Amino acid sequence: MAARISIKHLIPFTTPSHLSKRSLFSSYSASHQSKALDFLDSCKSLAQLFQIQAHLIITGLLQVQNPSFSCRFLNLCTQHCDVEYTSLVFKCIDFPDTFSVNTVIKAYACSSVPHNAVVFYFERLKNGFLPNSFTFPPLMSSCAKAGNLDLGQKCHGQLVKNGVDGVLHVQNSLVHCYSCCGFIGLAKQVFDEMPQRDAVSWNSIVNGYVKMGELVAAGQLFDAMPRRNLVGWNVMMNGYLESNNPGKCLKLFREMAQRGLNGNDATVAIVLTACARSARMKEGKSVHGSLIKVSKDLNLITSTTLIHMYSRCGRAEIARLIFDRISVKNIVCWNAMILGFCIHGNPKDGLNLYADLLSSRLEGTEKDHVKNMKQGDGDRVLPDEITFVGVLCACAREGLLTEARTHFGDMSDLFGIKPNFLHYWCMANLLANIGLMQEAIKTMKDIPAESNLPLESSLWSELLVSARFKGDVILGEQIANKLIEEDPKNFRHYLLLVNIYAAAGRWDEVAQTKKRMKKRGIERIPGCSLKDLKEIVDNMTET
Repeated sequence: MAARISIKHLIPFTTPSHLSKRSLFSSYSASHQSKALDFLDSCKSLAQLFQIQAHLIITGLLQVQNPSFSCRFLNLCTQHCDVEYTSLVFKCIDFPDTFSVNTVIKAYACSSVPHNAVVFYFERLKNGFLPNSFTFPPLMSSCAKAGNLDLGQKCHGQLVKNGVDGVLHVQNSLVHCYSCCGFIGLAKQVFDEMPQRDAVSWNSIVNGYVKMGELVAAGQLFDAMPRRNLVGWNVMMNGYLESNNPGKCLKLFREMAQRGLNGNDATVAIVLTACARSARMKEGKSVHGSLIKVSKDLNLITSTTLIHMYSRCGRAEIARLIFDRISVKNIVCWNAMILGFCIHGNPKDGLNLYADLLSSRLEGTEKDHVKNMKQGDGDRVLPDEITFVGVLCACAREGLLTEARTHFGDMSDLFGIKPNFLHYWCMANLLANIGLMQEAIKTMKDIPAESNLPLESSLWSELLVSARFKGDVILGEQIANKLIEEDPKNFRHYLLLVNIYAAAGRWDEVAQTKKRMKKRGIERIPGCSLKDLKEIVDNMTET
């Protein structure tokens, strides 16, 4: 569990003036040192970690140049604390070795600020740090997560400079980085020049082509793999699924089964989702039966995927039986069942289930209390933005304007959820379908800028395509085009039109609108949420 702790926890106790840190360390017997190592090895919780930290500070074991203590403790921090705390611990180590630096780089790479791994790396270079082959995989991973090709190439130069460019796991990280940055040609070049390849190499390059939507090339590489493992099969099946080809996904699954390879939870989720999207309930039931033969107690992810599959196939009543058997439910499975009723089944059943969610978890609460509650408080489950898509879709299908307005208001007033494009889209369709056209047009015009979101290849588009409102895309299309005529340079109006087409599954029109934007020179205003890392790195002294 991550923790955000005050820096005061890291202030060392004062060492007696007549003892140096090293002499203090040597004054402790080997048995004391051995006991401290045992504590490090047995640490299971944040509370235990703080106790061990206090002991290491008092004894001076954390400050002396002894990797047995500082490195192990730093590694424990990455498991139980957030990256800021890990960084503060690192600053308390007088003589950090290569393993310690690599540990912090990896912590940054796995955090919400992966780009800071690059900044930290170049800072350590100025302090005489000598990287090894284990430094660069997490470093390249951080560049991949940031999607920054310039930084990736700069780090590529560093690994060549340090003579580790021929190491297999380093080369694999390069393939992964270039693939994630969208430069599959560079990834393939690295892959082709590798004298040796393992399963990670092959899976990385196949996944790269899958992410780029180049499934023909991905399939050719997949067929050429000397040995296919489960990861590779899942990558290809998921690629076909995400490219709206669930039939080919299931065909590949059958081939995998014929070869005697057993799937894992990820395989099951992919296959059941493919069955849902192609309405192949017979095949989905077959998978369900196989799962029951192996174990009658299905895990939460599998149960939720089954709920989605049966609902999409028009059998919400079977989905409800699975839902009722889940002992501990999270908001994801609640949403799956609520959406199952609201969009694919009886909308009134969905609204009743939403009421059950509130009454079973929020009984007796007042608005102010609910507003201050967090999603993870005890066993409480609160609705999220996806829940309200289902609820508003149900209201739109049933023509329940008063109820829809109440739920729409509750989103922000009661649960602190900002409505996005989908929620406004549901409201506009409801208003239009009951004859309140002017109010529907005003609703679409008044969508706040921050409420727009791109819908392509996302859960959102799948939800709204399934909803199939009576007026469907016509209302929104007319409004968006009118807004574009009035202000042809406004990016928001084009984004609105893209969202409307995506919500209806009209992907050709999505592409045409983007071409229209490009032709007119309409571009999104660049964001400023991330620092210019390239400039930061360029200003650092490289060694």
